[in-house]
Amino acid sequence: MSVPDWVQDAVFYQIFPDRFYNGDLTNDPPNLVNWNSRPTITSFFGGDLRGVIDRFYYLLDLGVNTLYFTPIFLSASNHRYNAVDYFQIDPKLGDLQAFKSLLDVAHRNQVRVILDGVFNHCGRGFFAFNDILENQWDSPYLDWFHVKKLPVDAYSPGDATTYLGWWKYKSLPKFNTANPHVRDYLYRVTRYWLEQGIDGWRLDVPNEIDDDGFWDQFRKIVKETNSEAYLLGEIWDGDLRWVGDHHFDGLMNYPIRTLILDVLGEKKKASDFIREMQSWVTHYPKANVYAMYNSLGSHDTERIFTLLNKSVEKLKLAFLILFAFPGAPAVYYGDEIALEGAADPDNRRAFPWEESKWNLEVLQWVKSLIHLRNDSNALRRGEFEVLPVSDDNTFAFLRKEGDDLAIVVGNVSNQTNKVMLDLSPYLKPEMHCLRNPIGHEVFDDLHGGLVTVELNRWSGKILVPEK
Repeated sequence: MSVPDWVQDAVFYQIFPDRFYNGDLTNDPPNLVNWNSRPTITSFFGGDLRGVIDRFYYLLDLGVNTLYFTPIFLSASNHRYNAVDYFQIDPKLGDLQAFKSLLDVAHRNQVRVILDGVFNHCGRGFFAFNDILENQWDSPYLDWFHVKKLPVDAYSPGDATTYLGWWKYKSLPKFNTANPHVRDYLYRVTRYWLEQGIDGWRLDVPNEIDDDGFWDQFRKIVKETNSEAYLLGEIWDGDLRWVGDHHFDGLMNYPIRTLILDVLGEKKKASDFIREMQSWVTHYPKANVYAMYNSLGSHDTERIFTLLNKSVEKLKLAFLILFAFPGAPAVYYGDEIALEGAADPDNRRAFPWEESKWNLEVLQWVKSLIHLRNDSNALRRGEFEVLPVSDDNTFAFLRKEGDDLAIVVGNVSNQTNKVMLDLSPYLKPEMHCLRNPIGHEVFDDLHGGLVTVELNRWSGKILVPEK
């Protein structure tokens, strides 16, 4: 199975380009809104590729090593999921040279870059669909889309009825991927950007191209072009069929996010939470488990801090679980400073660069977790094993890779709890104490492997042995 080995060591950072940082004022659209204003569906803030380069020091200091960009191709919207030209960078973000400069900066700093591939649908301005609007019955591109009725009506109010649009949106005509010319175009796009130097693709709504032949050939083209390229599918339900040698290396692991939210929202007991988390570890082949994209949020969800009712305690515990669980942890830009936001478009606020607006406690916590994970073979590549605990308010598990060990404990209640762990099967004689690298605690009285850990409400710890 050709899952890239590097993904096990990845820490992703998702960037919505229009909202990260405005580094090039010359490409700003004339209708730019104030950086600190609330976003609307149509507002542009001016973030661009140069802005990512200008703030690369922040990303390196945070410790992330892989960037995932939502779409950057020419489009009529701020989200760019309605591409007009897949071979052109949107001028509001920069140009090909700016993108290559970004790739150069990233790769010189051992940071990888993956792009968002939206191959199920495009925008109304896409050349083939525009030809249909101009020529109707005489268009040579009628079979590029799912035209139901002529003349095609793409602009009057209401749902798409004369052709298939994604979720009936007229602005998002759905490709007919059964057409070999459409496939050839999309495959050329795929190969082109890999040849420019990207390190993989995140595939938007791939299950809506319910055609194994399309994705099988897609994967072959990707791996032939760059055998180390990572393929990430936006599959929300964790369906096993979408991982493997005919589809994707990993999925956007929304079921894990749901479990974390459920246990922190007191909808699920700790015992049920950890049992279900364990079931997801055995749900996929091991190589794919460690290539899952684990995140607390994205441009499609409410902000995690908002969902947790602005509880810093719960947010820190959520991040601890995320970084300790098998798979590649991912941070949605701004979550590390406790950025707030309700549903789309409010979850796409501009990154506030005034440090006075940051929650520095959360930021330092996330930094510490990232650096701990980067230094720990156990947390990146270790086996996952649930440890027994005595009550329904706490959970414990360990990660083990060779002699490297990490013990994870958490308290999901409003009261302080003590957890007694029997670590005798795992601790070697030369391991004389356990240390909490983030909290600076030391447990040096192991009593033959028995360890008692005290946990404040809604908190967790990661313990590592010292020789």
